[in-house]
Amino acid sequence: MKIVIAGGSGLLGRHLIRRLRNRGHHVVQLVRRPSDSPDDREWDPYGGESTAPLLRGADAVVNLGGAGIADRRWNPAYKELITRSRVVPTRALAEGVAETGVPLLVNASAVGWYGDTRDRLADETDPAADDYLGRNCREWEAATTPAAKAGARVITLRTGHVLSADSEMIKRLVPVFRYGLGGRFGSGRQYFPWISLLDWIQAVQFLIDSEVTGPANLVGPTPATNADLTRAMADAMRRPAPWTVPPFALKLVIGEAAVELLRGGKIDPAVLNDAGFRFRHRTVEEAVNWAVGSR
Repeated sequence: MKIVIAGGSGLLGRHLIRRLRNRGHHVVQLVRRPSDSPDDREWDPYGGESTAPLLRGADAVVNLGGAGIADRRWNPAYKELITRSRVVPTRALAEGVAETGVPLLVNASAVGWYGDTRDRLADETDPAADDYLGRNCREWEAATTPAAKAGARVITLRTGHVLSADSEMIKRLVPVFRYGLGGRFGSGRQYFPWISLLDWIQAVQFLIDSEVTGPANLVGPTPATNADLTRAMADAMRRPAPWTVPPFALKLVIGEAAVELLRGGKIDPAVLNDAGFRFRHRTVEEAVNWAVGSR
């Protein structure tokens, strides 16, 4: 297959591109920087030009772009950037898919769609939460509409926290737990939707090869709380984790983005399960042990 990938410079994109190329696919990467690579194509999603010339002949388009939710403290300008960096490139690619007849668009989304579900198990049929992240995800996914209306199969990847040796979360947590400073966030009872990088990559490949259409939750099959994550990290690092990080301290350090750590969804990967996908890491303990052990 010829697969065009946008947003391929991040953690997920780099690993997915390597996987696809190792499996014999021709991967073309859309980049926003000058490049001499024969498989790179320069593009400006904000320039208003059609993406159709970049997509002709492709069997699939994968879009993983978007500013990081936790890269900076949230303020009105950064929240606008978060939304714009998702919606504008997605719409440009969806219009290009529609114009060229590319049969498949795989587009990033997030479990922020669901908001705080507390103890209720949510699946892909649940509506978007009426909060900032929920509205952001709804607008993000709606930007794929031109492709769907043109008859393309559209998959939206509602991804949880991805755990791997080189993921930002694990890189930040390892030194904290190494020095015995690890602990739960707030009560620890909030759910933490997780998935190992290995399962995420295999799930995307599985979905590309499948007949699935619509949203798919890319989360592990066994829901875990923040307290479960804390215990898993402590066990993997062989360190105690007696501390509690109070909500006010998190909000003081990272501002409004602390909502990502102080609440979470109990999410079911129903679409993947129903389609027959087999997870390599079925519990957060297995995923954390793999991630920490790979460092």
